[in-house]
Amino acid sequence: MLALVLAVLVWSGIEPRDRFTWFLEVAPVLIALPLLAWSYRAFPFTPLVYLAIALHVVILMVGGHYTYAEMPLFNWLRDSLDLARNHYDRLGHVAQGFFPALVAREILIRTSPLAPGKWLFVLVTAFCLAFSAFYEMLEWWVAELSGDEATAFLATQGDIWDTQWDMFLAWIGAMISQLLLSGLHDRQLRRAGHLRET
Repeated sequence: MLALVLAVLVWSGIEPRDRFTWFLEVAPVLIALPLLAWSYRAFPFTPLVYLAIALHVVILMVGGHYTYAEMPLFNWLRDSLDLARNHYDRLGHVAQGFFPALVAREILIRTSPLAPGKWLFVLVTAFCLAFSAFYEMLEWWVAELSGDEATAFLATQGDIWDTQWDMFLAWIGAMISQLLLSGLHDRQLRRAGHLRET
């Protein structure tokens, strides 16, 4: 997975549509990869979480290469289905809840008294929603500091409700992730000795 992620990172940096946007979109990848490498021996995640991280960073890097408003496949879908916008940005925000939910879930199970159940579900969902809100504030701060250069990074595409949609989709993604993958995640945690049988 690491080799694939690094290959996509290199590809994404070759003549991206907008270099400033590329840097902003891949900055989380450039932070996360060294942290994951550094913590691998002391705190190895389950295979499901590593897969989730890999898929999430690929979505970020593809968005960085093309910009979220100009991803070719989603331009084709926009034109074919007569949509008002390129929805790759929407996919990215569902992913912003879906994949980090698994990371947050594993960290909470392994480092806190929380066990799988309602409280864990609520706290993981709340974390993902808070993370999404923080990311929206980050986009705002970048736009304030850089002016028009941040237009592609914001990817609002003329939608005055884009920020609210982004947070809503991250919230939905976090809930769907937990509903679909908690069982598999729990089995992997038990095999690794991080979760006791109930």
